[in-house]
Amino acid sequence: MARSLRSTANMRFAFRFVTFFCAVLSFPTLAQNSVQGYPDRPVRWIVPFAPSGPTDLMSRAVAEKLSQRLGQQFVVDNRAGAGGNIGAEVVSKSAPDGYTLMIGHVGTHAINVSLYPKVGFDPVRDFTPITLIATLPLALVIHPSVPAKDVKELIAYAKARPGQLNFASAGNGGPTHLTGELLKTSAAIDIVHVPYKGNAAALLDLVAGRVQMMFSNMLTAMPHVRAGKLRAVGISSAKRSPQAPDLPTIAESGLPGFSAVPWYGVLGPAALPRPIVNKINSEIAHALAERDMQERFVAQGIDLQSSTPEQLGALIKSEVVKWRKVVRDAGAKVD
Repeated sequence: MARSLRSTANMRFAFRFVTFFCAVLSFPTLAQNSVQGYPDRPVRWIVPFAPSGPTDLMSRAVAEKLSQRLGQQFVVDNRAGAGGNIGAEVVSKSAPDGYTLMIGHVGTHAINVSLYPKVGFDPVRDFTPITLIATLPLALVIHPSVPAKDVKELIAYAKARPGQLNFASAGNGGPTHLTGELLKTSAAIDIVHVPYKGNAAALLDLVAGRVQMMFSNMLTAMPHVRAGKLRAVGISSAKRSPQAPDLPTIAESGLPGFSAVPWYGVLGPAALPRPIVNKINSEIAHALAERDMQERFVAQGIDLQSSTPEQLGALIKSEVVKWRKVVRDAGAKVD
């Protein structure tokens, strides 16, 4: 009887082992088959912001290219709210089958986890990075009434007048605000934050002289600079922008290592199969390299660039740490 039971148990173990082994061997074939047929229906592309902003415009352009290249519609779905958290949470809870993707950026996947009391996702654990698609350097612009020709002179002017200079932003806790806070701590200057409801309203008051400085995207700031209504003294990226090659970086203007660049990347839910990740990554890289895409977005101060999934993942992890410190030092909060 005992021998019979042991024999039965051994047979069950052997059966389970063989079943498991066969499943492991067949996994690459199943994965390959899934990517060969992908996509076989429309793909939902979530934009966690309202229509017409830079995130939406880039998303629609890339989605259109993917639709053309892959023969299925990539349907843009705007899920705005809570600084992008609502849309990001939808993606984090979606099936990892490649049919729900999103465009995330420095806010949704680096800043918000420290800025908001609670977000419904982990920006690292709950997503699969696919590729970076763009960076958008910010220009530091000042009103002509401020007698500074460069960043060094601006810092010296601010230090001589603690608490007297106001810097505008497109909203509390956003990249334009926190980049100003990073400048404030890096240069050890006392400047006062004035938040606005959007970049356009902030620029309007800067041009009018109601505030003295701000970080703004180049698309909206540089026309005022060329018209002589504002003065650009630096750019937030680690290297100069092709759109303003004569504009020095803040890092080369007396604050070595300074870099604060809003970035945009494509992500899916956690556990997205690698063959699908690789296919989307490759198709987006080809789309971004097309001449019409480059001409369209470079003219707007947007630097289109792809990356490996690992590079985007490493960027997200490092940016979470970086902006956590900035948010903490600034005491920034969003209820």
